[in-house]
Amino acid sequence: MSKRNMDKMPLLEHLREFRKRFLRSVISIVIASTAGWFLYDRIITQLAKPVCDLDAARATGSDECGSLYISGVLGPLNLQIKVAILSGLIIAAPIWLYQLWAFIAPALHRKEKRYSILFLFAATPFFALGATIGYLILPIAIKVLFGFTPEALANLVRFDDYLDFVLRIILLFGLAFELPVFLLTFNLIGFLKGATILKPWRIWVFSITLFAAALTPTSDPITLSFLAGPLIFLYFLAGFISLLLDRRRDKRKQGEDLAEFDPSASPLG
Repeated sequence: MSKRNMDKMPLLEHLREFRKRFLRSVISIVIASTAGWFLYDRIITQLAKPVCDLDAARATGSDECGSLYISGVLGPLNLQIKVAILSGLIIAAPIWLYQLWAFIAPALHRKEKRYSILFLFAATPFFALGATIGYLILPIAIKVLFGFTPEALANLVRFDDYLDFVLRIILLFGLAFELPVFLLTFNLIGFLKGATILKPWRIWVFSITLFAAALTPTSDPITLSFLAGPLIFLYFLAGFISLLLDRRRDKRKQGEDLAEFDPSASPLG
């Protein structure tokens, strides 16, 4: 690594770098939120399906849709703003995740900078995978949560609270699935060794399970396993791939060292 990269970055330069990355992230979220604003009807129709079918309710001219309702004069406007912002966070996630990565890993070799592009391409499908799993478990989670309602009572849910809950779950699931991407990228730039990743595996498994238990909306083991199971698998997969990459790098380094060593140039030769 160059001397310039080894030197500590001044605080002012850190702040400038943070401001640049932050502004780019905000701009991407604003643009994505604008798209979410215009796609509002499609978004709420899709996300409301675990509770009610908005298309069917509109077709029949019904004034009610399951347990969902909107209250207040500003209720509809606040709902659309909230959905647009949260949708923007989800849609723009690959961009602001990359900006986060670019901020926390600035001191790279010239050859290592290509891993920033690889990070961007890897972060997108993994985030999409996590968000998809989060969306797929919603019917199960909502069914379990509604099951706690006493039979003599009706459970009415504010539409904005419901969509806020749904979009947050999707966002958090997507972020959780970025764990292997960060681990592998840190290994590729030489920041983490595979042995370092796998050695405290018990702590990792416990932490992932605890994180999943706190993140999932229900306490049932089925919903918990939907998040914890894939994350634990991806953690071990990232660790074993890192071990293979470490061995490959060690062999290449040994080959370079042998090539530099010339016995004929030795005083004993």
